[in-house]
Amino acid sequence: MTRPAAVLFDCDGVLVDSEPAGFDLLEAEFAAHGLPLDRDEMERLFVGSTIAALADEARRMGAGFPPDWVDGFYEKLYARLAEGTELFPGVEDLLDRLDAAGIPYAVGSNGTTRKMRTTLGQHPGVWTRLKDHLYSGQEIGAPKPAPDLYLMAAEALGVAPEGCVVIDDSATGCRGGLAAGMRVIGFAPGHIPDTLAALGVEIATNMEDVARRLGL
Repeated sequence: MTRPAAVLFDCDGVLVDSEPAGFDLLEAEFAAHGLPLDRDEMERLFVGSTIAALADEARRMGAGFPPDWVDGFYEKLYARLAEGTELFPGVEDLLDRLDAAGIPYAVGSNGTTRKMRTTLGQHPGVWTRLKDHLYSGQEIGAPKPAPDLYLMAAEALGVAPEGCVVIDDSATGCRGGLAAGMRVIGFAPGHIPDTLAALGVEIATNMEDVARRLGL
C-alpha cells in the first residue's frame, strides 16, 4: 500500500469507544419522550449525525423533545463520557507508527470540541499529539457529509486532499471524505453496517488492519 501524506481521523467510533455510552443515553431519552427505538434502528438512523440534526429528525418521527433538549442532552453526555471513555485498542501504537513515518494527522469530528476534549483528554499520550489539530464540523457550520471539515483539516496540515486518507466509522463521515476527493477507510470494529458496505470503501476491522492499509 502507498503511504499517505496525511491521515484524518474521525473521533467517536474510531479513536474512542464513546458511541455505546451515547446510544445508551439516547435510548433512554427517546423512550422518555415518546419515541422508543431499538439500538439497531438508532444506529442505522443516527450514527455520524450531529445531536441537533438527530433531534430534528426525532421530532419529525414523533419525539416530544423540549426546545432546550439538545443543550440538556449534551450536558448529560459530557458527564457520562467523563466517567471513563476508552481508546480503541491499537490507537496509540498507530500514532507511534505515523510519527515514526513522519506522517501528520488530525481529527475531524461532527462532535463538539468540548466532547473531543472530554474523551481524548482522558488519554494524555494521545491528547498531547492531537489537541492542536481537532476540527468540529458543527462548529464550522458544515458537518459531514459535507467535505468542508476534512478539507479544512487537510489544509491545516498543508496536504492536498488527494494525499489524505480518512478513517471514519460512519457512512456519513465516509461520504464526507469521498466528497473531499480523499481515499477513505471505513472503520468497523464490531460488524460492518450495510450503509458502510454500500459505499464500496475499504474496510478495516481493527487498528492493525488500518496500519497495514496505510503501508505502515
